[in-house]
Amino acid sequence: MEEDIKTITLNKIQAAHDAIFDLNALSGEQIDTALRAVASTIKNHEKEIIDANASDLQKMDASDYRYDRLKLTNSRLDDIKSSIESIAMLPSPIGNILDWGVRSNGMVIRRVSVPLGVIGIIYEARPNVTFDVFSLCFKSGNVCLLKGSKDAFNTNKIVVDIIKDILSKQEINPNVIELLPPDHEAMDILITATDKVDLVIPRGSSGLIQAVRNNSKVPVIETGAGICHTYFDKSGDVKIGAQIVNNSKTRRVSVCNALDTLLINEERLNDLPALCDMLVDSNVKLIADSHASEVLKGHYPDELLQRGSVEQDAHTEYLSYAMNVFTVKNVAEAVKHINTIASRHSESIITEDAKAAAYFQKQVDAS
Repeated sequence: MEEDIKTITLNKIQAAHDAIFDLNALSGEQIDTALRAVASTIKNHEKEIIDANASDLQKMDASDYRYDRLKLTNSRLDDIKSSIESIAMLPSPIGNILDWGVRSNGMVIRRVSVPLGVIGIIYEARPNVTFDVFSLCFKSGNVCLLKGSKDAFNTNKIVVDIIKDILSKQEINPNVIELLPPDHEAMDILITATDKVDLVIPRGSSGLIQAVRNNSKVPVIETGAGICHTYFDKSGDVKIGAQIVNNSKTRRVSVCNALDTLLINEERLNDLPALCDMLVDSNVKLIADSHASEVLKGHYPDELLQRGSVEQDAHTEYLSYAMNVFTVKNVAEAVKHINTIASRHSESIITEDAKAAAYFQKQVDAS
């Protein structure tokens, strides 16, 4: 079986590598037409996709944080359709003159945007990424090699099969998208295929990202795990703050930009119960430091309140209905904490002080 996986993986990588030449021959109009065809066909195959997704979901515990990431619904497929249509409407990034100049001998030199080539994406139980990666790679003239997880294999396979069928009907080489086996061996082959793959992008847990970073011989663009913070400043509006904290924590707890740590200025500790009040309806567990837990005691359900500390809990990406609450002296200490702990993903400040906001934006390293 291992030999079969190796053969399948190598054949798919070769097919993707060969397809880059056919993709380069397409016009921007052909690419956009194909993207719109993919978007419009999603509705026709909605039942097939949902059914395949249901078979994957049956194998996963509903309490697993990945369950929500894995799940596709009619509404989510509508959002995916709209996203692909939006990508099709964007101007082509291929062939743009970025810079040019004339040498002393009269030679004109231009710097032009071109595709990277073959891009390998390694990701976990997130089938929406299958659509996203194909659309962005195809739009920018790049072939994509997808290495998803076993958890989402049935969903990913039906999606890739549908996309390939649409491309074939558009007389486009369907090998511009290839789904590799979900086995670990396929990843090992992908990240060492230096003669066929131009770039690898891991999307997922810190463990996955570190494994790819440490072992890949192909250039890697590293994404970050999402340990995300919100700082409530001494001038913050409590009503606005409560809504932001609740939305950023509970809207979708399994996404990488969900809130993990609320930092509160020590001068506003008395407002902490009001800031966290909306979280009770979602049964959010608060892991609070000594100052915060003392203020919350009696105002927040005992069964949802746990004593914690920066040393023990600050590096946790919860991906669940739980979050930290830590006390800081001022905006400078909040920034220091974020830049020390955070994964440089998504950070925010709640303040009415323009100077504090400007300082936060300038000093915090986040995407």
